[in-house]
Amino acid sequence: MKHRFLGAIYLSLAASIWGGTFVVSKYVFDFVPPITLVWLRYIIAFVVLFLILKVNQMKTKIRPSFKRNDWLLIGWIGFIGYFVSVSLQFIGTKLSDAHTGALITSATPAFIVLFARFILKESITIRKLLALFLATIGVVIVIGLHTNAMHFFWGNIILVGAAVTWALLSVYVKLASSRFSVLTITTYAILFAIFFTTPFMIWEIQSSDVVLNNAYVILGILYLGVVSTAGAFFLWNKGMEMMDAGIGSLFFFFQPLVGSFFGWLLLGEHLDQNFFIGGFFILAGAFVVVTRQSEN
Repeated sequence: MKHRFLGAIYLSLAASIWGGTFVVSKYVFDFVPPITLVWLRYIIAFVVLFLILKVNQMKTKIRPSFKRNDWLLIGWIGFIGYFVSVSLQFIGTKLSDAHTGALITSATPAFIVLFARFILKESITIRKLLALFLATIGVVIVIGLHTNAMHFFWGNIILVGAAVTWALLSVYVKLASSRFSVLTITTYAILFAIFFTTPFMIWEIQSSDVVLNNAYVILGILYLGVVSTAGAFFLWNKGMEMMDAGIGSLFFFFQPLVGSFFGWLLLGEHLDQNFFIGGFFILAGAFVVVTRQSEN
């Protein structure tokens, strides 16, 4: 029970951090283009995680032994999750809108449950389906359904791709954690993501200005790199290691909930009764999976 409770805390913290990240990103985007910002986030995150990894290895005297297939798996995690998924989310949101994007990418838990069944052989139980249903209803209530779906057709298709690829990341992290620590997986997967992102960053800065002469921009980039990337990615991966992937996926729903709250707190956006009703359903779904007694 304690193990599952800690996993729930890690996943909730990660999703909550991501929910608040859009406030910082929205400000920084006025000074740094999106792919370049992703690249900067990953550079900072890798330096922080690599230093922590090396200190940890010095203390434990344990160094991971990588085989060729291990590098392929970690490279795949960096490519499909930290490069493809994050890039698709940026592009899709640009072609659609943030409101629609939040709703579509919240389909990620459903894909995680599906992939966990086929890749990790996890069972799909009534409790999982009930929790998924409750949390999904909550997200729909919080965000709403009033979208111009046809107007944003291609953006929405790309956002579905972002949801699918992040689900794959979560499942393969669970698979890799059977051989390596979460710190090792996160650190080297981000390193691979840097390699994949660099060519696009170089192409982007040829036609876009990068303005770093503002202290708030520097602080925002550091926050995104250290807290939203190094911290949240590690917490998400650690939480997924400690719980079934299908169960852990439910905590992704805290992202739109917290995002809506910070939009109200910092950007003056309006919160109506739907926020509180939907939030209740999301918390109810999380409660169902955290308090389960046993599940095969």
